[in-house]
Amino acid sequence: MSKGRKSISLGTEPIPKLLRQQAIPASIGILVMSLNMIVDTIFVGRWIGPLAISAITVVIPVTFFIGAIGLAVGIGGSSVLSRALGAKDYTKALRVFGNQTTITFFTSGTLAVLGLIFQNELIQFFGADDSFMDLALTYYRIVLYGIVMLAMCMMGNNVIRAEGKPKFAMYAMMLPAIGNIFMDYVLIKWLDMGMEGAAWATFASYAVCFAFILWFFISKSELRLKWSSFVLQRDIVKEINALSFVTLARQGTIAVLTILLNNVLITYGDALDVATYGIISRMLMFALFPVIGVNQGFLPIAGYNYGAGQFDRVKEAINTSIKYSGMLAIGIFAIIMLFPTEIVSVFVGSSDGLDETTLANNQEILRRTPDALRWVFALTPIIVVQLIGASYFQAIGKAVPALLLSLTKQGFFLIPLLLILPRYMGVQGVWVSFPIADFLATVVTGYYLNKAVKNDLTPKIAASQS
Repeated sequence: MSKGRKSISLGTEPIPKLLRQQAIPASIGILVMSLNMIVDTIFVGRWIGPLAISAITVVIPVTFFIGAIGLAVGIGGSSVLSRALGAKDYTKALRVFGNQTTITFFTSGTLAVLGLIFQNELIQFFGADDSFMDLALTYYRIVLYGIVMLAMCMMGNNVIRAEGKPKFAMYAMMLPAIGNIFMDYVLIKWLDMGMEGAAWATFASYAVCFAFILWFFISKSELRLKWSSFVLQRDIVKEINALSFVTLARQGTIAVLTILLNNVLITYGDALDVATYGIISRMLMFALFPVIGVNQGFLPIAGYNYGAGQFDRVKEAINTSIKYSGMLAIGIFAIIMLFPTEIVSVFVGSSDGLDETTLANNQEILRRTPDALRWVFALTPIIVVQLIGASYFQAIGKAVPALLLSLTKQGFFLIPLLLILPRYMGVQGVWVSFPIADFLATVVTGYYLNKAVKNDLTPKIAASQS
């Protein structure tokens, strides 16, 4: 462990300043990463066609879930790591990081091999039909070759943030995103490699990110691992897994949700409705990047100060995070409501050099997607309570409430709504389900967050001040 620990500042700097220091780099990193997904979709949609967007959309659940192994172990383990750093237990912090690395590598590697063995069955299960099956398989195979690197990057990025070094975490997201955009242009546009080009560009982005993460932990990190750190220890694994399961369950539910959405849209609509959701799903991450950034910044601040027994700072972090992200969410909501057609038009090609079928598909996408986009973002201003509330319980190590609140929108409300409403409303029932789920999830999370602050934090604050 090196001297001059940056993590100490999480317990001493003013909360608004800390939140800006943590959230701005996280937001910029998420912005660039989501811009990468946006540009990737634009390039694919304009240079290959709308069915290529459908193909990528059905591949996302498996790559998303395997990558989420690293995200889950990263966020869950980093909650343990942040509290260990806050309590100045540096030996435990090293053991946690080493065990995170081992768990992520072997779990994601096993899933990647299984994903390649059962690729045909999985792609059909994810909602692909004959119109874009070949495109989906081409993209899927190549991307899966590099998915272990993605999982390791997702894990490492959260550890970097837990150390109190958010700028490096930002760089870890920016570099591969920029590289992917460049490679997309070269491989799809210049070399005319089509779907293979899009897939190899994504693979290259994983490799760039992994190289940067590896460099950071070798030369810049305060966590200096020994070989013994990688040996799994039952108590550490149990603690990591308890909190990692929260994120994994949430990300797994999102993967299941995407599979369900693809199949419902194919059942009640067609491949272009899958493309519509592909565009909307990219916009969900892109448009909400500052809100997600505040949420990411909140986690290490709350975890560190809870571990250090500074409960007044934890409460301040909750209030400040909700205020900041709420103001940002209102601005995002206004832009989506005012300019949906202009946003969607970016994803489809112009009339130059396109065949009649692709032109007709583009016009249909422009007709269907703007209203769907408005419905999905209809209650954006209130979702910040749901995000911060679920993250609070994860940050302080309370796995069960964190898990349940993380699953409220997608698992408890959105999935059942998607199984019911489309039967009566068709594809429109899919889009209407989103704001209903947002409202119900926010009400439930707000209730439990308020109860936790009143019954847990407030008495502890009073006791520490007496």
